[in-house]
Amino acid sequence: MTDIHVEVDGTPVAGLAGQSIAALLLASGRTSWRRTREGRPRGVFCGIGACFDCVVTVNGLRDVRACLRRAVDGDRVELQEDDRA
Repeated sequence: MTDIHVEVDGTPVAGLAGQSIAALLLASGRTSWRRTREGRPRGVFCGIGACFDCVVTVNGLRDVRACLRRAVDGDRVELQEDDRA
């Protein structure tokens, strides 16, 4: 497997080519990476893109489902807060 490096909220994180962003975040020790307006933690729940609990911002694009998006070397991932009304 090929090593890749992404940036998560400004911190370099190592991963493997082919890994989803959710897998990369879990492997780096994060179990949640988003909070709802009520402050409840969210991360991977369904793992198949149905629940949208794992959304992140990738290279400036919001609401990317981390469980479906493969991490690419050089990606910039930003954790996002739930700002829905």
